[in-house]
Amino acid sequence: MANLSVKLKKRLLINSIVVFLLIPFVSIAQNLPDESLVPGGVAIIELGDSNQARPEVRFNRQQIMTIKHNGKWQAVVGIPLSAKPGTQKIQILNGKQKATKSFTIVDKAYRTQHITIKDKRKVNPNPDDMARIKKERPVIKNALKHWQFQDDINFEFIAPVDGVKSSSFGSRRVFNNQPRRPHSGMDIAAAKGSQIVAPAKGKVIETGDFFFNGNSVFIDHGQGLITMYCHMDSIAVKPGQWVKSGEKLGEVGVTGRVTGPHLHWTVSLNNARVDPQLFLREP
Repeated sequence: MANLSVKLKKRLLINSIVVFLLIPFVSIAQNLPDESLVPGGVAIIELGDSNQARPEVRFNRQQIMTIKHNGKWQAVVGIPLSAKPGTQKIQILNGKQKATKSFTIVDKAYRTQHITIKDKRKVNPNPDDMARIKKERPVIKNALKHWQFQDDINFEFIAPVDGVKSSSFGSRRVFNNQPRRPHSGMDIAAAKGSQIVAPAKGKVIETGDFFFNGNSVFIDHGQGLITMYCHMDSIAVKPGQWVKSGEKLGEVGVTGRVTGPHLHWTVSLNNARVDPQLFLREP
């Protein structure tokens, strides 16, 4: 029995050492979103040693997220879908010192989607619809450009709903033979009533029923990282509420401009819509 106890203690000690050694590598690998230097992608730019003061960074007049990673300050920059290929610059202010850093965007050919919408008002709104849309636009814009400082940001997103993910982000959309703006989110097909959950911790900053987006929720994850959930059947959270990863936000529906039940999921970084797939950490 004494020999068995010693062997057991040795095995537990070895297991503990293995787990301890694995933790740093997991943390490093999962601490940032994937970098993709294309329109709708994310640029990660090293700024300097993290023992210096946090630098202030701007791109396209938008404040940029800065985080510590591997002993360095890093700028995590959302690249708009409208960005042109070529050299881009961020502006860095550190005290009274000003500097710029460059990064290069390469082109990406997004596909074109032709979609038929039965409710023609969702393609060509009438005057009353336009009046409603005009009131809703500032609410949506203000939510997507919202900024709150948060140092502990979780980039380890889980999928907000269990369903079939499309590769439709960035696609050029044509509704009833009429060209519209590129698709700025990921569509996840799921049955009506399927549970929608928060992909990471954050604060609910807006909810509402919008003409095109239907029932929607907006979550602020910190430093300009906002997620939006559209076409919901029901909403289970309220503005001002903090949610944790996996907490229920509502259920999948068919509200707004849709062809069937699904979740439209947008990830916005410094007010630029970026590919949600860059933040997903699922097998």
